Amino acid sequence: MQKIIHLADSRGHADHGWLNTHHTFSFASYYDPERVHFGVLRVLNDDIVSAGMGFGAHPHDNMEIVSIPLEGALEHHDSMGNSGVIQSGDVQIMSAGTGIQHSEFNHSKSERVAFLQIWVFPAKRNITPRYDQRTFPANERKNAFQAVVSPIKDTGLWINQNAWFFLADPTAGNTLTYDVKEKGNGVYIFVIAGSVEIDGTALHARDGMGITDATEINISATADARILVMEVPMIPEA
Repeated sequence: MQKIIHLADSRGHADHGWLNTHHTFSFASYYDPERVHFGVLRVLNDDIVSAGMGFGAHPHDNMEIVSIPLEGALEHHDSMGNSGVIQSGDVQIMSAGTGIQHSEFNHSKSERVAFLQIWVFPAKRNITPRYDQRTFPANERKNAFQAVVSPIKDTGLWINQNAWFFLADPTAGNTLTYDVKEKGNGVYIFVIAGSVEIDGTALHARDGMGITDATEINISATADARILVMEVPMIPEA
């Protein structure tokens, strides 16, 4: 097992007033040549947006974009005609493909919204843009891995890549074993809340660990925790 550890306070950070954001990988004005991507996992942004504020219409192409609200509600509009609101418990995915425009705003005029936005290089370029979202019951991830993104249709939200995303809420004292789905894939584990131990390494809220050369990974909760597990191919397709 090979490990790369990204502690929470080592991430890139920008506070724009209306947006407080942390970047696990190089993004915008934050650049670290050692932290450009983990395989096809290109962006892992941890965003807090003030009430009534957000990102105006902007373009994307040839990227798989996953949004996971953690607190509050996020309003979405795009050039495909999709409009809606996602909140904690929901997951949203877009295949930008040949090109889209979209906007994201805090749906609330009084409360902040916190969400993870994740970009993954696609397996196939220039596909027809696509949008999907789904609500995932919280009880199905207590001491279990809940598939929220998958290359297998009807197993979580479909992604144009050989990648799997799982949410899990292990309680203190419990150990979950993650079995790598595809030989050669890497696994990036992001601790949303609480604390866990992996192969003797303690991780706390907003810490991340990239793991390669493993077939299974034991994740022990040292406190009640919420984690995001992302299994991805290790050869980027930009």
